[in-house]
Amino acid sequence: MANTDDKPALKITLEDLNKVEVAKPGAVMAAGAAAAAGARQYGNISSSIAEAPVVEEGKSNFLLQGWFYLGSAGLVGALIGWGIAEPLFVDGQGATMANRLLIPSVVAFMCMGFGVSESVVERSPRKAVLRGLMSLGLGAVGGFIFDIVANIFFAIAVGIVVELGVHTNRNPAFWIARGLAWMVFGVAGGIIYGAVDKSGKKIRYGILGGVIGAGLGGMIFDPIAMATKIGGPSRGIGFALFGLATGVAMGIVESALKDRWLYVAAGPLAGKQFILYKPVTVIGSSQQSDIYLFKDASIQPQHASIELRGAQTFLHSDAQVYVSGQPARHRALNSGDLIQIGKYAFHFRERHRK
Repeated sequence: MANTDDKPALKITLEDLNKVEVAKPGAVMAAGAAAAAGARQYGNISSSIAEAPVVEEGKSNFLLQGWFYLGSAGLVGALIGWGIAEPLFVDGQGATMANRLLIPSVVAFMCMGFGVSESVVERSPRKAVLRGLMSLGLGAVGGFIFDIVANIFFAIAVGIVVELGVHTNRNPAFWIARGLAWMVFGVAGGIIYGAVDKSGKKIRYGILGGVIGAGLGGMIFDPIAMATKIGGPSRGIGFALFGLATGVAMGIVESALKDRWLYVAAGPLAGKQFILYKPVTVIGSSQQSDIYLFKDASIQPQHASIELRGAQTFLHSDAQVYVSGQPARHRALNSGDLIQIGKYAFHFRERHRK
């Protein structure tokens, strides 16, 4: 017996299917936006993780480049050191104790500038104070020690150029002699720059850049003094350019020789690069972190770390981190990976090894 409650079967013909219209992606997005105005939304699996625009490498802010902030720090530090010691300096008095304070003072404050520069750029006042005090103390001691060494080098170099028939500082050979002697001060700057960050590789890069920059600064010192002919101010100009050249060269060298680094693609420091010097680099909201991330409450004090293990690089994290759009806790990094931590995004880069 047939069931009287049975309903007729639903039939769909080809003609019915042809009448169906598929909504375009733009219409779906528009509908979602309209719904957001009148209903609470909880996201979806296709939502973008990073809301901030991603900056491609090559569009760097020059204010965040090492050559710029190290050069500026060297210039300002040298001027401060000169300004403190210059009132005690007496022309024509030779190597008196007061006169001997001039170059060590310039070197000490120049080193302090190098020590605090990156922390200032990162907006980490605590780190800047600690590194500033450490680098100033080391620079003061190193300034006197390296001044003695530089004078020995200078005496030898001058003796050689005199034997070659040079008897005036108007001769370029004399300028070269001073430049060679002042390379010693570049060594001091490089050592202290890396020492305050506890990085042997940074010390090596700093020394190489410091030697190049200080040598150039030393060679232009006498021509500037002869051109200005105004005693103290001419020394101030010469030392300022000496500090500038040393810092710029240090920044250029460490950027040219870097092998692994993070380029900030989004966030308050977009356009800056962090060179990975240490075996383990800590990233977090604590000012004690190697990479200090500020203005983001979602970032933990020690949010993640990057480990250099031979030729490989690993990311470790106990908090939320995305690598190329995927959640990551422990992962080997490849050049080009996009690391996202809060509102910050980093391109991981490594130089290809032959």
